[in-house]
Amino acid sequence: MTAARKLTVLQLLPALESGGVERGTLEVAQALVEHGHRALVMSAGGRQVAPLVASGAEHFAWPIGKKSLKTLRLVGRLRKFLLEQKVDIIHARSRVPAWIAWLAWRGMDPSTRPRFVTTVHGMYGVNRYSRIMTQGERVIAVSKTVRDYILREYPDTLPWRIQVIHRGVDGEAYPHGWKPDPGWQQAFFAQFPNAAGKQLLTLPGRITRLKGHEDFIESIARLKRRGLPIHGIIVGGASSSKQRYLQKLRYRVRSLGLETDLSFTGQRDDLKNILAISSLVLSLSTQPESFGRTTLEALRLGVPTAGYDHGGVGEILRTVYPAGLLPLDRLDETCQHIAQLLQHPEAVPAGDFFPLQAMLDQTLALYEQLARAPRR
Repeated sequence: MTAARKLTVLQLLPALESGGVERGTLEVAQALVEHGHRALVMSAGGRQVAPLVASGAEHFAWPIGKKSLKTLRLVGRLRKFLLEQKVDIIHARSRVPAWIAWLAWRGMDPSTRPRFVTTVHGMYGVNRYSRIMTQGERVIAVSKTVRDYILREYPDTLPWRIQVIHRGVDGEAYPHGWKPDPGWQQAFFAQFPNAAGKQLLTLPGRITRLKGHEDFIESIARLKRRGLPIHGIIVGGASSSKQRYLQKLRYRVRSLGLETDLSFTGQRDDLKNILAISSLVLSLSTQPESFGRTTLEALRLGVPTAGYDHGGVGEILRTVYPAGLLPLDRLDETCQHIAQLLQHPEAVPAGDFFPLQAMLDQTLALYEQLARAPRR
């Protein structure tokens, strides 16, 4: 970034609870502040607001992501906000906020309005509602998988507008070979005593039909029948709308006789620690992931990681750990491959692959370039 011009950047997303989008928002906001820029974030709030504000960014609590026609009332209010705060860059990270931002932005003077950026974080259902994420003056794709999705499903998107900026992981926060302290491990195994002394297979991800929990449970059953000394760990919370599905998963565990072989941890703030003590971390999402940040975090820690060979997870594994690529829709082969990785694990290479700093540098450079670019 040049020192000549300091920017005011507004990022918009539904809430600041947990997840990769939220974490990326905080990381970019902190980088902006460190470079002397003004970082604004607009969301309905959540537990990540405190660290955001502590980094020097400013938070504005608006129901900008609420799926309701009433949210359209925010358009005029946002337009006024953009003028009052002298915003240079609007960066929309989700569909409802993107619609509100675009409608506000469209009604402003094209010669003086902020520049408009969107990030396509996921491979959304293809429809007019989702198309808004391709309408930025610059469109960030979080992986090559996502860029290909945009060009395939929205072919009228100008390719030069799309920039691939891979999500990244901080190597200092996820050092190769790191392990949590013995006190934490003792407390964890006191909470989940059936996991003690076993090879831990971990499936991170919120409770939803897309994350592969049913394949995971079936895999644990098949691996137990092979006599492997394993314990499955499902790390992730279930929203109120997913409680029935969670009960279905628990019933499946009971019906297979796996109550002592598989633990549900619920939402945790110590996922890094759980990843680090795992023998194998899995990604079994039935639909392609846009990136697969948890897969990358586990690999950066040096933990063997396996996932279905599609989407962003396949992209990461092919780059870093090809031994972890699993065949999709062939559970027998998948279990055989997992058993082999458990019995004869292949070391994960150490290296600064997909570094966080590269993501931050590229994002801030995009803001700077767009702020200087001629208006079309």
